[in-house]
Amino acid sequence: MMTSAEIRQKFLDFFASKGHRIVPSAPIVVKNDPTLLFTNAGMNQFKDYFLGNKKPEASRIADTQKCLRVSGKHNDLEEVGVDTYHHTMFEMLGNWSFGDYFKTEAIAWSWELLTEVYKLDKDRLYVTVFEGDPKEGIPASSIALEEWKKIVPEDRIVFGNKKDNFWEMGDTGPCGPCSEIHIDCRSDEERKLIPGRDLINKDHPQVIEIWNNVFIQYNRLKDGSLEPLPSKHVDTGMGFERLVRVIQGKQSNYDTDVFTGTIAATEKITGKKYDHSDSKEAIAFRVLADHIRAIAFTIADGQLPANNGAGYVIRRILRRAVRYYYSYLDYKQPLLFQLLPLLADQFSNVFPELKKQLDFVSKVVKEEEDAFLKTLDKGLKRIDDIIAQSKQQIEGKAAFELFDTFGFPIDLTRLIAAENQLTIDEKGFEAEMQQQKNRSRAAGTIDTEDWIVLSDTAMNEFVGYNSLEIKSKVIKYRKVKAKGKEAYQLVLEVTPFYAESGGQAGDTGTLDFEGEIVAVTDTKKENNLIIHFTDSLPANIQAAVMAKVDGNRRQSTAIHHSATHLLHAALRKVLGTHVAQKGSLVNEEQLRFDFSHFAKVTEEEITQIESIVNEKIRANIPVYIKEMSKDEAVAMGAMALFGEKYGDIVRVVVMDPAYSIELCGGTHVGYTGELGFCKIKHESAVAAGVRRIEAVSGKAAEALIHEQFETVSQIREALKNPKEISKAVEALQADNNELRKRIESLEAKQLIVTKNELLSQTETIQGITFLGAVVEVSSADSLKKLCFEMKTALTNYVVVLAAQVDGKAQVAILLDEAVSVSKGLEAPKIIKEQVAGLIKGGGGGQKTLATAGGQDASNLPAVIEKVKALLV
Repeated sequence: MMTSAEIRQKFLDFFASKGHRIVPSAPIVVKNDPTLLFTNAGMNQFKDYFLGNKKPEASRIADTQKCLRVSGKHNDLEEVGVDTYHHTMFEMLGNWSFGDYFKTEAIAWSWELLTEVYKLDKDRLYVTVFEGDPKEGIPASSIALEEWKKIVPEDRIVFGNKKDNFWEMGDTGPCGPCSEIHIDCRSDEERKLIPGRDLINKDHPQVIEIWNNVFIQYNRLKDGSLEPLPSKHVDTGMGFERLVRVIQGKQSNYDTDVFTGTIAATEKITGKKYDHSDSKEAIAFRVLADHIRAIAFTIADGQLPANNGAGYVIRRILRRAVRYYYSYLDYKQPLLFQLLPLLADQFSNVFPELKKQLDFVSKVVKEEEDAFLKTLDKGLKRIDDIIAQSKQQIEGKAAFELFDTFGFPIDLTRLIAAENQLTIDEKGFEAEMQQQKNRSRAAGTIDTEDWIVLSDTAMNEFVGYNSLEIKSKVIKYRKVKAKGKEAYQLVLEVTPFYAESGGQAGDTGTLDFEGEIVAVTDTKKENNLIIHFTDSLPANIQAAVMAKVDGNRRQSTAIHHSATHLLHAALRKVLGTHVAQKGSLVNEEQLRFDFSHFAKVTEEEITQIESIVNEKIRANIPVYIKEMSKDEAVAMGAMALFGEKYGDIVRVVVMDPAYSIELCGGTHVGYTGELGFCKIKHESAVAAGVRRIEAVSGKAAEALIHEQFETVSQIREALKNPKEISKAVEALQADNNELRKRIESLEAKQLIVTKNELLSQTETIQGITFLGAVVEVSSADSLKKLCFEMKTALTNYVVVLAAQVDGKAQVAILLDEAVSVSKGLEAPKIIKEQVAGLIKGGGGGQKTLATAGGQDASNLPAVIEKVKALLV
């Protein structure tokens, strides 16, 4: 039986024999594309080629691409593990033609590979052809039909509608008709009962699509219309996991050697056996085998779990996996990280980035598991309570509580609800989310109109490494709206403006349209386009333009970028070669550098790191920047970043070959001496296994030192110019601590006096001891302590104490447990319903003790009367 590794290699070898260039997978995490969080199809990395923004490195290409589909249009998460063929991360085998061959060759080669190389039974294969769509004016695929007639009988050809046979990456972008190949894996008996062609695209688990030939010839615009692309392309995609299943003769993807190793490891860890059934336990095995791949490779490609964006998608997947092993495999400690060594070995030849970062990825995954396990048990108990109180539907507010308080992603709550024959009030949940999250997200949303193209043939070229000013012209532009404000995005034929990438901020400057000056407020990349942001358009957009970068800002930014390279090398020398960049930000104000390291960097280590960096600055080392092949760069020791996609020719920045060699597309100084000085401002934790250093160099470092000296001078003056400031501060702190102890002692004595005075003011209402008073205390904490002290002196009581502290209202409420039960009273509820409005504030606490603070202290007597009225 052919192994999965052999199947993958045969695909690549086949297309290499057809003149295709074999390229590595792009990172699964997408950068510089606002329409995508993750690579969700093999064509994503080639999008610029289809749109004509970039010239292909070869007209024929083949690869295996890591993909992830869990959100948006391609949302498969809820099916993963429940069925036998949906996955979060999957490999997409693909062959591509960029203006080269088209339908004839693509169809013939796909049939040749499947039937002659992989030896699939022709009698089990069916093909689909697009039937056309008169509403959109899209004709049927007559050429594809004729090509298939040359290969298969007509009863093997099925016509498909736009839903099934017209491929679109998203709401906008490249698209076109497709021709799929399906296989019928049912038994001969089943095939006799119902012909396979009747089950095509009917979601039958054994009659499945294995290859999709997409003929990309259109671009979908924002208004829904289609425009022809500059040239016709072929994009074919074959799901690797499904292909392996078919070739290995399995009924489930999870029974192939792509997943069986992980399932066996899970059996060994948990002591459970996988029985291939539809039981919750079996689903849990499949969920883990799938999810660990998505989690591991996205983290290896640079995306850490987070509470928003792409990071939250990874957190959702991880937490879904944790819940499955916790609930259905009865495993109550971190499990996923234990599967990583096996996974890293399995994919070391095709996706080596996981093996190279195994320790780092394991640390991140384990800490994520630990964090969620701490709240999972409480969350499951809470959802049990919610389910018990729900009839047919879980309220949106309750679903949001699970999300906000216990970290339950909505799809996890939805899953648990479905297991209990309940639904979720999705609209109610979204309304709650709107209040907390969607408002800020909407504020940052950019609404873009279609491009207005002035030149179809001009290419977008960057010349800013060597020039900060150049004559150019606008080749296309569009209007955008963000935060209620209109702005514009311009693309120039040639530009000196550096677009934000690699952590470096985009350039600002001016565009001079024959005397009319338009300010460039930012420069960003979208796919491979360099986009200039402006607040206005010139009167004549087609006039010649002089593009000029703000040189001072660029120089300050370049200083910080070069300082980042020196810092990175110093970190590796001091902390160890495990240090790898995990993120960065460089602008004219400072540098911020995130790196893999599992402990806080000590003050001694920071001093050592700074010393090395500044030594290299004083040495005034020339900064050499060379372009060379990637293989040559790696051979000379250049550091490449995980999660970055590099071309064949790379830019190498060298600051002493024995010290720092990095692949980098950013801008840099000519000599390290231009940095002047580097000072680390702050070191902190960012995520599991990731630390952050913030530093300044050049004029920013000079400003920081001046500011710190000024602060020291002010402190010295305030302390009456002592000889040793540190000793004077220590003496001041000692005096302060002594005075604080005396005050606390006096307050404690005063609280006893006040307590005894208050005990004489109690009254009985309906058999309940009530004490309400406005008192004088120095802090909200003292008020709470005084209220709590009443607990030992009273029985069957309700106590409400109020005070004015620093001009603001403070209230504390204490309830006897018996009174709380008999009267149905809860202290936090009283605060919310009776107190908060009167004092213009809020608060909370436990069932029998709660506090509140507010802006209005004039109504404190009314607060006491309001609580007292609850007992009457």
